[in-house]
Amino acid sequence: MNILALGAHPDDIEYGCGGTFLKYARKEIDLYFMVLTKGEFGGEAGIREKEQEEAMKLLGVKKIFWGGCVDTELPNERIIITKIDDVIKEVKPDEVYVNYIEDIHQDHRTLAECTLAATRYVKRVLFYEDYTSINFEPDIFVDIQDVLEEKQKLIQVYSSQVGKTYPTKLDMVESVKAAANFRGFQGKVKYAEGFKAFRFLRDV
Repeated sequence: MNILALGAHPDDIEYGCGGTFLKYARKEIDLYFMVLTKGEFGGEAGIREKEQEEAMKLLGVKKIFWGGCVDTELPNERIIITKIDDVIKEVKPDEVYVNYIEDIHQDHRTLAECTLAATRYVKRVLFYEDYTSINFEPDIFVDIQDVLEEKQKLIQVYSSQVGKTYPTKLDMVESVKAAANFRGFQGKVKYAEGFKAFRFLRDV
């Protein structure tokens, strides 16, 4: 099975899907990433690119596609849809994961909208959450208790972001555990990641 995950910035995918993808990696499922920007508005582009590539190695991602866009300034929809279309033609994904469409960050919203257009023939399209997501109510849960510590180590790769001071007083590593605890409570396990299905065709 081929999995394609899209993120507007480095660390988006790992924050929302890191635990699930660690479990996929154990099953030797092929993972592909597409990251639209290098997150230069939130840090040094070269550093964030290296962090993303290091995280990719830990997950065993087969290939990363860089979108070449500017952080906070994603271009018009046609350009992004075309970029995603090209990646989908190459990867032929069975499932696609992307930032949730309701979000206070404009890049997340734009990428989600464009992804829905580009994945019009993909049978499974799921949204993941970020700390800027709003009104996110998952309907699919993945138990990540056995990989939570690994996910936290994965997030620690993004040292340029983990070291930041956040108004919540939680750094990224701490917030990953807090979110997993909350989603686990909803999913009736200890720690989980939650996803919202845009389309999920089951094979019966």
